[in-house]
Amino acid sequence: MIDMRAAPALVVGLGCRKGCPVTTLRALLEQVLQAHRLESGQLLALASIDLKRNEPGLLQLADQLALPLTCFSSSQLAPYASRLSHRSQIAFERSGCYGVAESAALALAEQLHPGPARLLIPRQKYAQATLALAASR
Repeated sequence: MIDMRAAPALVVGLGCRKGCPVTTLRALLEQVLQAHRLESGQLLALASIDLKRNEPGLLQLADQLALPLTCFSSSQLAPYASRLSHRSQIAFERSGCYGVAESAALALAEQLHPGPARLLIPRQKYAQATLALAASR
């Protein structure tokens, strides 16, 4: 179980294929939260890459959870490549980023609470989506 007192800024990084339904994203999020005994109320925000800024499933998930969705450019996510648990060449070819979910989660955690962030839950893959959870230290 994750000690929530040590992780004040919990953010979800998400990557998905075009047209990924909100039901898939929600199922992945709920599966990860349940597996790690976390509550959706502990989440502060969602993050992804700017290529997904208008992706209906991501926008619907943010709306359902009443959380802001912040999107970063591939150049903003690039500095996190060395900290990823998994580097995907396919993701890089499609987005210019080696790992959208983890990079976006780390970037937003550090934006919300300056200082080094860490991955609490590395990249989880489910159907058409990936998810990672990060927190500032």
